[in-house]
Amino acid sequence: MPSKAKTGKKLVIVESPAKSKTIAKYLGEGFIVEASIGHIRDLPQPSELPAELKKTSIGKFAVDIENDFKPYYVVSPDKKKKVAELKAQLKDADALYLATDGDREGEAIAWHLLEVLKPKVPVYRMTFGEITKEAIQRAMGNLRDVDQDLVDAQETRRVLDRLYGYEISPVLWRKVARGLSAGRVQSVVTRMVVDRERERMAFKSASYWDLTGQFGAGSGAASSFKAKLAAVDGAKVASGRDFNDDGELTSRNVAHLNEELATSLASGLQDAEFRVRSVDTKPYTRRPAAPFTTSTLQQEAGRKLRFSSKSTMQVAQRLYENGYITYMRTDSSALSDEAVTAARRQAAELYGPEYVPRSPRVYTSKAANAQEAHEAIRPAGDSFRTPAQVAKQLSGDEFRLYELIWKRTVASQMGDAKGSTATIRLGAVATDGRDAEFSASGTVITFPGFLAAYEEGKDESRGDDDSEEARRLPNVAKGDSLTAADIIAVGHETSPPPRYTEASLTAELEKKGIGRPSTYASTISTIQDRGYVRKQGSALVPSWIAFSVIRLLEQHFHDYVDYEFTADMEGDLDKIANGQAAGAAWLKHFYYGEDADPGLLSIVNNLGEIDAREINSVPIAEGITLRVGKFGPYLESSVPTVDPKTGEVVESARANVPEDLAPDELTAAKARELMETAAPEERVLGDDPHTGHTVVAKNGRYGAYVTEIIPEMTEEQLANQPVEYYKNGKPKPPKKPVKAKPRTGSLFASMAVDTITLDEALQLMSLPRVLGQDAEGNPITVQNGRFGPYLKKGTDSRSIGSEEEIFTITLEQALEIYSQPKQRGARASVPPLAEFGPDPVSEKNIVVKEGRFGPYITDGITNITVPRATSLEELTREQAIELLAEKRAKGPAKRPATARKAPAKKKAVAKK
Repeated sequence: MPSKAKTGKKLVIVESPAKSKTIAKYLGEGFIVEASIGHIRDLPQPSELPAELKKTSIGKFAVDIENDFKPYYVVSPDKKKKVAELKAQLKDADALYLATDGDREGEAIAWHLLEVLKPKVPVYRMTFGEITKEAIQRAMGNLRDVDQDLVDAQETRRVLDRLYGYEISPVLWRKVARGLSAGRVQSVVTRMVVDRERERMAFKSASYWDLTGQFGAGSGAASSFKAKLAAVDGAKVASGRDFNDDGELTSRNVAHLNEELATSLASGLQDAEFRVRSVDTKPYTRRPAAPFTTSTLQQEAGRKLRFSSKSTMQVAQRLYENGYITYMRTDSSALSDEAVTAARRQAAELYGPEYVPRSPRVYTSKAANAQEAHEAIRPAGDSFRTPAQVAKQLSGDEFRLYELIWKRTVASQMGDAKGSTATIRLGAVATDGRDAEFSASGTVITFPGFLAAYEEGKDESRGDDDSEEARRLPNVAKGDSLTAADIIAVGHETSPPPRYTEASLTAELEKKGIGRPSTYASTISTIQDRGYVRKQGSALVPSWIAFSVIRLLEQHFHDYVDYEFTADMEGDLDKIANGQAAGAAWLKHFYYGEDADPGLLSIVNNLGEIDAREINSVPIAEGITLRVGKFGPYLESSVPTVDPKTGEVVESARANVPEDLAPDELTAAKARELMETAAPEERVLGDDPHTGHTVVAKNGRYGAYVTEIIPEMTEEQLANQPVEYYKNGKPKPPKKPVKAKPRTGSLFASMAVDTITLDEALQLMSLPRVLGQDAEGNPITVQNGRFGPYLKKGTDSRSIGSEEEIFTITLEQALEIYSQPKQRGARASVPPLAEFGPDPVSEKNIVVKEGRFGPYITDGITNITVPRATSLEELTREQAIELLAEKRAKGPAKRPATARKAPAKKKAVAKK
């Protein structure tokens, strides 16, 4: 049978649908443009490997650790349909163009497509830095092969991350908490945030004083200026920069003023005669910042637009795919000749030819380990569109980011800002004979240059009290007499190192050479999703569990959270990308080690005994220790508590730590306050008259609640359990008795552990309360939930007014509420019963849905039925995350093994 004739069309594969639509417009009818939608293959979970591979050298990581660390790839389940579609398209094509991004990830995607599709037609690698008609045409004229060095570099990183995470994370599960993860870059970034908090916790504030005054050189506001005390009797007045973090002066040659000295000096200068002692004027020049790299774009968008790193990259991705900017993952700040010409031309048109220097500005990357260089991030095309020209085509965030990129790019080719900085020194002698000298500085811009288009933002820093102001000072000369007014003493406190923001953390990561700028956004997002770091305003605050994790890693995996070691590792991985080193040999050294340099395997196998209690303990004050427990951090007294009635030593006193209290705010004084005001953890209320069970009120992590204590079965009860038999008549071993679940109930907002009564507790534990049935026989109940009291009929829930109504509302009142239409927007799909935000492992949103067998928790990947003993309305985010983690740890349901595939063998691609 003759083979099917080719269509004569060429198949082009890119990553995203948006990108494919834009490119298709420029390539015309002779091309079919399809999207792979990211990676099509990856390493499977070891539990998903075929049975015959699980006991081999591949079984532990889905990587063959005995044969050059060859990865065992499988097509992702959600990509099988896409692969089938691409294969079908390829059958009718006479050429294949792999047009994925030109970085490591893009190169790897191209290689995986090649391995899976196995094309029998000519294959070409096509890359471009922007999606414009001209750029696509240039790319078609500069086709190449798949870069095997880049593929090896990406694969080495992927395997390295699998080895690192799968060896170290289980140690965290055993010694800190289930569901935690360690990562090559993630753990180091977490350490940076923890180290900064440690600095803040150890910081000792120092106080210092100075004076300010308003001075005039004549009549009128224009001749008035503010100056600050600079020296007393020739000695520089101490400022915040003269103290270390222990609150000690770092120089003996400064005058440290306290409140008494400062106020007396201010008083003695009220009627003093001030004269100008010197006027120093020097030229001021400021150069524009370089065009954006991935890192500097994230930093500046964070400062100026308040975007998170993740949001910045998401918006930039859309701008790139729709042809508005160049590729957004780059370490280079260089511009192409065409871009330089476009920027200079636009600057001259908009601001005047005098704003453009004679020669183009040339920028080079300052980043450590700058990887494969794309062009800087800039507006796309050989002629830039102004923000006004694209305003109606972009969303609000897209427009703001495009405008930022456009301004930075145009400004980078404009002239220097020029002006002059003047410093006036003036002084007088106080009534007690002390000589006081004040200083005022101001910068006047005479030619704005690039500032006409753009001014770079800056992060918070310490010691800004001496910063120059952009202000014009009056024209005065040495010896001129000045009037003085409002000379006042001002007190200051030294400040601890500022917490990192996403912008400043990104800058520090780049400075240290840790990780790649293209992954900063996902890494910073990950440490927040994992619960290691949270945002307080724009500041990044570590959790106490992050302290435990980093402490364990520092003590037992020191090198793997060492900044210099991690940066060196990044450099090694760059050498693999440049073809200067082999990935397999590097991985072998990392995992198995050499001579006196132990590898990861040896370190894990020789950990010895790890004291989990010590790892999860932080001394806060004398006799008070913070513990990181299963349900969160708490304070514990190390002084034994003695029962005054019996004289027996009882459990140490404890106090919960508020979740919004930052670690550096948990001072010794605060810890003592929390211990002193802590409500009793448990209070016995009495016995339930119907069951005989003891009822107690407790303070838990999620609030106060009441519960019953169900006693263990006696030996007699165990002996009297019914015996079950096998079919052959032999008795089965006795089953482990299943302990009944205790009834529980959350306290109302108006209740407290130390005042609730037994009757009130029994009422709470009786919930939900059955009111009756509707006309169709559906039962209606009333109960309390995390969003307040509510009625429930099947899956239909309705809120009611107050918690007290739970015990007073009648069936008739409930039926009246249900007779009213439910207040909800028109939607075809049934909304989830609850939503808890992203899961720290899958990064998918966690929701609770009503299923065939009852409510269940899902992140779209893993499903777990809500335990019967858990009230749906009291289910918390933490509990949902823990249940999903436990389900994942058990592995997926058994299913037929997939067909065995040999480890992929890479090959070079030649143009045909």
